[in-house]
Amino acid sequence: MKRWALVAACLLGAAALPGCAGYYYGEKYGPTLGTTVDAMLRGNLVETSYRATDALLKTVVLDPAQPVVVGTLVNVDRPSESSRLGRIVAGQIAGRMVQRGVLVTEMALRDAPAVARDQGELLLPRALRDAFRTQGAQAAVVGTYAVSARQLYVSLKLIGPPGDAVLAAHDYAVPMDEDVRALLAAP
Repeated sequence: MKRWALVAACLLGAAALPGCAGYYYGEKYGPTLGTTVDAMLRGNLVETSYRATDALLKTVVLDPAQPVVVGTLVNVDRPSESSRLGRIVAGQIAGRMVQRGVLVTEMALRDAPAVARDQGELLLPRALRDAFRTQGAQAAVVGTYAVSARQLYVSLKLIGPPGDAVLAAHDYAVPMDEDVRALLAAP
């Protein structure tokens, strides 16, 4: 009962109550990053994806009873194509959200990009727009990545319905090691 009262207080006055935005994303919903066991169990890409997800969740209040959809990350230069890297990072983001107490709805987006290019702008594809309507999704995570000689740059956005409103965003970089190159090279 106390938990729901705090959720209601956060939803009603998130601006007036600092710290409420991330209250239900606490440790009881997933391991804290940075522990020795954590470092042994996860590679760099997984830990980085988890930290990026945590950063998104710290900046927005989500209703734990409404689902979030996670789209496949796409190459910023070829937004109509996906890769193993884009699919695995999306899976890691979805997994971390579940660990943090966020309801994630599975969608068959394996072949659908997270964003589509239209006259120089990035827009949500029809599959994600339909998720807002048919599944009652409160938000969707979309993302792009860009490859450079030494880094993989990732840009994540938490988009809310109905009109592509950006609720939260987080950018980060991952070193271009052999694992990242292999995930990018394979279909």
